[in-house]
Amino acid sequence: MESLLLPVVDEDGAPFWEYTARGELRVQACAAPACGALRFPPRPCCPHCRSFESEWRAMSGRGRIWSYVLPHPPLLPAYAAQAPYNAVVVELAEAPHIRLVGNVVSGPEAPLDSVDPARLRIGAPVRAVFAPVSPELTVVRWLLER
Repeated sequence: MESLLLPVVDEDGAPFWEYTARGELRVQACAAPACGALRFPPRPCCPHCRSFESEWRAMSGRGRIWSYVLPHPPLLPAYAAQAPYNAVVVELAEAPHIRLVGNVVSGPEAPLDSVDPARLRIGAPVRAVFAPVSPELTVVRWLLER
């Protein structure tokens, strides 16, 4: 997995990655009493009320496929070896305006090509699983729900 592209962890997003390492999907929220808006990607200031107060709220890990693509041709050798694979955008059940990018797989540590692309549909229900991709990083992947 070393040759796959990995997310860059920055100061604002570090808590997101700490939670994924624990198998939790959490989203940053404004902690101002009159606001409470969920936001992703994480950032220091609420775009709604301009508060700098924030907290991380647990999500159910459920969502729906908002969009997907089957890259052709894969541009990097590490991905070419796993073609055909998918890249999906998932809208979260609790907050459809929040969308996460990932892959639909058959299990947390399954390869990117472990799901037949013919099974993917816009609107298909999915749930989060957590895949360690390095000793320091666990990413969110998605399983199709029945």
